[in-house]
Amino acid sequence: MFRRVLIANRGEIALRIMRACQEMGVETVCVYSEADKNAPYLKLADRAICIGAGPAKDSYLNIPRLIAAAEIADVDAIHPGYGFLAERADFAEICRDCKIEFIGPSPEAMSKLGDKVEAKRYAKAAKVPVFPGSEGAIDNEEEAVEIADEIGYPVIIKAAAGGGGRGMRVCHNEATLRTNIKKAQQEAQAAFGNGAVFIEKFLERARHVEVQVLGDKHGHAVHLWERDCSMQRRHQKIIEEAPGPGIERKKIQSVAEGAAKLVKSAEYSGAATVEFLMDDDQNFYMLEVNTRVQVEHPVTEMITGVDIVKTSILVAAGEPLPFKQKDIAVNGHAMECRINAENPDKNFMPSAGTIETLHLPGGPGVRMDTHVVPGYRVPPNYDSMIGKLIVHAEDREACITRMKRALGELTVEPINTTTPLHLRLMENADFARGGVDIHYLERLLK
Repeated sequence: MFRRVLIANRGEIALRIMRACQEMGVETVCVYSEADKNAPYLKLADRAICIGAGPAKDSYLNIPRLIAAAEIADVDAIHPGYGFLAERADFAEICRDCKIEFIGPSPEAMSKLGDKVEAKRYAKAAKVPVFPGSEGAIDNEEEAVEIADEIGYPVIIKAAAGGGGRGMRVCHNEATLRTNIKKAQQEAQAAFGNGAVFIEKFLERARHVEVQVLGDKHGHAVHLWERDCSMQRRHQKIIEEAPGPGIERKKIQSVAEGAAKLVKSAEYSGAATVEFLMDDDQNFYMLEVNTRVQVEHPVTEMITGVDIVKTSILVAAGEPLPFKQKDIAVNGHAMECRINAENPDKNFMPSAGTIETLHLPGGPGVRMDTHVVPGYRVPPNYDSMIGKLIVHAEDREACITRMKRALGELTVEPINTTTPLHLRLMENADFARGGVDIHYLERLLK
């Protein structure tokens, strides 16, 4: 096991990793930017090192400064968390060159599955269902038109690298396709340093269902079943839950087994998420593979009892997975609401500022993953999420009831948060029956 780990991230995921390391007897080194210098969780680390100014490019995205901090602190490994450098194969390779273990997949495995075009090839080989579309990156406008004519409109242009909706364009006819190809390539190049795009068939109504997978360095991989993340706004998840409401268990079992096979075929170790869109007939089509721990990993932890963060650290240290597929069972239902410092009544305007009053919910089946405390100042430099409220209950109906109770207890003042929106959604009849798709919230808020 590692002696000392550097956490190359901030906020609630930095604290989550820190707690896992402490329970495993591993020392922690937490880096921070000048904007986070007063963050209370830094006091819980064995050592904290400032790596630059507030902007992420000067701190959390600055690889030379992170490596310098790791060498100064004499760490054995680096945990990237999610976001920032978590899915950068070049960062994982630099860690390896510096004899520092990257807690995540190898650079080779990350490149195989982090690139959507490559991941699609591996998926086909593993008999994982994929969207009809281009076999690889689109080279020119005419090729795009030819493929779209073959598979039928609407189609979607996607960036081969990255995610979050950047480099993505939906096209309903040839004219919009021709207009958007170059725009998507330029946006992808600016966002990810890779302008490659590809084309797939677009589903007008679909649910977002993803499968959590864990692999080790000994050729083993298991799935931890699925999560439903259909409640989204502009491709950003708002509510996640597990298991997916109303999904036929035989269908999801086949898809989940394929996802584990896909990860195993890429010789992948650590946590990975294979994301799918599901149509009204419960046909699944793979979207991409996220080569890192997900924001919503707690809902899977709650229904399976598996500590995903601890297990990722364990396999990075060379240990085999401590369980087999037959050991993974689903217990009850779990749900997560992302609490963002935003005003949903004003087009989700960010709400930076100092939290003066904070009351966190508790009681049976309630978990709050957050790094904020009274007096904490929410900086304007980073993602607006300040916490994740997770609840677990015996079934989905009881889970929604418990979430309403927990949301009612949550007080964060005077800044605005998305809590009122979550309360509204918990009362929504379509959500209650599990009938929402990935565009539902945008239609609701119009």
